[in-house]
Amino acid sequence: MKSNNPVLNREFATFREAPASAATLQGMYDGPTTSVDQRVMTLDDVIVKTGILFVVLVATAVAGWQLINAAPAAVFVSAIAAFVVGMIVSAQRSTRPPLIMVYAALEGVFLGGISNWYQNSKYINPNDGNIVAQAVIGTLVCFGVMLVLYKSGRLRATPRFQKMMAIALVSYLMIAIGSLISALFGVGDGWGFYGVGPLGIALCVIGVALAAFTLVLDFDLIERGIAAQVPEKESWRASFGLMVTLVWLYLELLRLLAILNRSN
Repeated sequence: MKSNNPVLNREFATFREAPASAATLQGMYDGPTTSVDQRVMTLDDVIVKTGILFVVLVATAVAGWQLINAAPAAVFVSAIAAFVVGMIVSAQRSTRPPLIMVYAALEGVFLGGISNWYQNSKYINPNDGNIVAQAVIGTLVCFGVMLVLYKSGRLRATPRFQKMMAIALVSYLMIAIGSLISALFGVGDGWGFYGVGPLGIALCVIGVALAAFTLVLDFDLIERGIAAQVPEKESWRASFGLMVTLVWLYLELLRLLAILNRSN
């Protein structure tokens, strides 16, 4: 099965190799001796690596929170840099933990800056509380709920589920691009389709739901990677994939809360 998270799907698929031929086995037998005591990825490895990445992300998010006021352009440059680094990590066959940590640091700067902008935007009603804290709590709760549903077997990454998610994600991407273009022309007071009354709220809810269900695909690929006994180093890639989805979920929740709390 394939995940719609290209980070996990591309790499773990490489471990589903065809059986070796007799000639290949003979060559391995005749070749130099290598260590067979290579550690394989475990769930604990993924948890630890994910924790490390989020420590880096939170630390740089604090800097980004302050930077948005002093040098707002730097925050958006970090977003572009994070995207480029993320594409490099996704495209590489080998896992490079330092590059993944660079991504986490760059993403943290952007998240801190954009969170500050949302919280202190003139469009947001200051009497409606801390939407950043609400988005963080919502992300954690959503992650926990989806994990419980997945582990209980209520949600599984079946072929039908994956096909539906693929269609939904492509459709949502097209809508998001259209919204961005429309926002440049002032639609929805600069929010694009997301600022157009009930339609905007509905789109935000759909975005949150898609990000949440993508977690199911990530859990499935991690579980399959563990079952396939991929090398321990791949836990960095698995953690990176989870971070990409959780950051997306947080941003969708933050935008939804900002629109719901928008002052008239």
